[in-house]
Amino acid sequence: MPPLEQETPLLQVKNLKKYYPIKKGIISKTVGHVKAVDDVSFDIYPGETMGLVGESGCGKSTTGRSLVRLEDPTAGQVIFQGKDLASISHREMRKLRTDLQIIFQDPYSSLNPRKRIGDLLAEPLIAHKLATRSEADQKVNEILEIVGLSKQYKNRYPHEFSGGQRQRIGIARALMLHPKLIICDEPVSALDVSIQAQVLNLLKDLQKELHLTYVFIAHGLGAVKYISDRITVMYLGKVMELATTKEIFEHPKHPYTEILLNAYPIPNPHMRGRDQIVVDGDVPSPANPPKGCVFHTRCPFAKDICREKIPVLSGKDHLVACHFPLESVNV
Repeated sequence: MPPLEQETPLLQVKNLKKYYPIKKGIISKTVGHVKAVDDVSFDIYPGETMGLVGESGCGKSTTGRSLVRLEDPTAGQVIFQGKDLASISHREMRKLRTDLQIIFQDPYSSLNPRKRIGDLLAEPLIAHKLATRSEADQKVNEILEIVGLSKQYKNRYPHEFSGGQRQRIGIARALMLHPKLIICDEPVSALDVSIQAQVLNLLKDLQKELHLTYVFIAHGLGAVKYISDRITVMYLGKVMELATTKEIFEHPKHPYTEILLNAYPIPNPHMRGRDQIVVDGDVPSPANPPKGCVFHTRCPFAKDICREKIPVLSGKDHLVACHFPLESVNV
């Protein structure tokens, strides 16, 4: 992949917000909002994989779904090929669906159990009027072969496949329209470890062969480290840190990033006894996030300014939202 400074972003996310109203009473009066995504900004470049990581409830999946308008953003911009996906009509968005696809976490629930695999895969081509039935059938054969499945499987139903095979089918469905950007929403978290490796290798091979761009959402840092070029660390709907994978793992600047790395298994036994940041307490509710830095209630380095002022995501190549970023830390 060429240096990012020489590239034009494929997708630009600017101050993205997604709030869910909290309603109470007989008339369902709105009494507050759950701030699932709160002022998120980053760029995604052609051919790269951007990893989104964080604890459950940090807003990474909602961010991914908002990028392809499966969730309508509350505010902000998602600019793709010069168009703001957050503000265009659903008819205009439908035309762009061929370039934006998503692979879901649970491959079984995302597949219609009453349809054969061949019909499920052909459906996008027919719905967008990009192929006749016979042409779509031929395309299904080709895609199944690309993802490592026999074309004979197209007459089977989803329940007749293993978890790994169903995820390959989910990947095949995302590839049917030759998209430019694929949101991978925790695509390996429901799979066995050995199957995870196979799916990750498949995604990397397809990216190289088909010139794909990924947003890879995951809990496990191992998968993210293996597949991602850059990593965005999220906490309570906000971006805490954004840098290359190497920088994140070797020189984390945000205390929360260091905490996530502490939970990552270290293969080198000589480094397992290193000093670690200890964090207490639970993740606050996104319906009532802390003032100032949202992480200050759990941060061992928090000072008065952290409780009062929201830190700005700043930096050149290594961005961090922290009033007192960590110095170089070896991990």
